[in-house]
Amino acid sequence: MKNILLMFSHDVEDVEAIATRALLIRAGLNVVTATFQKSLQIETAFGIHVNVDFNVEELNLDDFDMLVIPGGKYVQETIDIHDKMQIIAKKFYSEKKPIAAICAGPRFLDRAGILNEVEFTAHPATGLDSKENYRNVKALTSKNVITAKGAGCVYEFVDHIVNFLLDAERAKNLKKSIQLI
Repeated sequence: MKNILLMFSHDVEDVEAIATRALLIRAGLNVVTATFQKSLQIETAFGIHVNVDFNVEELNLDDFDMLVIPGGKYVQETIDIHDKMQIIAKKFYSEKKPIAAICAGPRFLDRAGILNEVEFTAHPATGLDSKENYRNVKALTSKNVITAKGAGCVYEFVDHIVNFLLDAERAKNLKKSIQLI
């Protein structure tokens, strides 16, 4: 079974974090949530209290097959203060493990220099430095990087992840199970 590391933080965008987690589990993937926060309970951007599985410092990153980074206002609040997410993203990318980031989440990949090497999408208001490889689509996969525009694109985002990690049949079955097709 594929192990996915899904990062949570205070002010993470609710749909991008919680719906992504639920859909990936429904597809048959093992999702472990982790945070850099001191507490294992975070509060999302819209006030939902969520229990997170681990502090990222407790984990062996080698145990994971993929990194997923949701967006939210926490990105803007932490990107210039901490470089921990960029360090993790660089590790996954250098090991050719897939990374998925949605909405403002690609900003971490931008700061890590990853977006210079792939096509990507992100929320238009994200303020990315890299713009040359930007594509105005809901979600896309380029090399081992999956990106999506925002909360309204969660289904497309998850579809790309499931297609990448599993296969098209599992992605189609997931869409059928949630009545997307």
